[in-house]
Amino acid sequence: MSDSAKIKNTAELEFVVFCIENIAIRLGKHGEEVYRALTEESSILDDYIIPEYDILHTQSKDYIVDDIISLMKERGIQL
Repeated sequence: MSDSAKIKNTAELEFVVFCIENIAIRLGKHGEEVYRALTEESSILDDYIIPEYDILHTQSKDYIVDDIISLMKERGIQL
């Protein structure tokens, strides 16, 4: 992980897994592919998902998945 964000507790870790799994389901991809896209092909995990946990985790699953997929598209991530 970069210096921008670190997972601080189990709740954040579970949320990251939730995001990865649900994006993978929506896109019909493997979780590993989504994880790579969010960490190696971009820094979305470190500079958006983890820092915005407090706000994001209060939203609906569809909102969270749509929001992150939209950000991936903005950053040119193709899955």
